Amino acid sequence: MTRLDPAIAAQLKRNDQGLVTAVIQQHDTREVLMVGWMDDEALHRTLTTGRATYWSRSRSEYWVKGETSGHRQWVKSVALDCDGDTLLVTVDQEGAACHTGDRTCFDAKVLLTAPLDQ
Repeated sequence: MTRLDPAIAAQLKRNDQGLVTAVIQQHDTREVLMVGWMDDEALHRTLTTGRATYWSRSRSEYWVKGETSGHRQWVKSVALDCDGDTLLVTVDQEGAACHTGDRTCFDAKVLLTAPLDQ
C-alpha cells in the first residue's frame, strides 16, 4: 500500500469507515455523473495514476472505474470542499458512468424540476 501525501491527508474529514464522498463530474459539460467513496489509498491512486479509483463498500475492495466495463474515467482535476469531507473529481468519461448503463446515475429518478424563473 502506498501513502497519500500527509499534507493532503491532514485536510480530509473521513466518516467512521475512513471514507470521503467523491462527487464525479464531467469536466466539460459539468454534468454530475455519479458518487463514489475514497479512502486515502483510493485518493492516492487517483491522484497518481489519473484514473478514478474508488473503495467499494459492498465488495470491500478497490476498483478502477472502467477496468472491467471499459467505461473509463480519466481524471482532469480533484478538489476538496471547504469542510474537507467531499471531493469533487472532474473526469473525461468514456461511455456510461452508472452501473445500470446510463450516462449518469442521476437521470432516472428526478424528484423535482423547478421552473427556470425561481
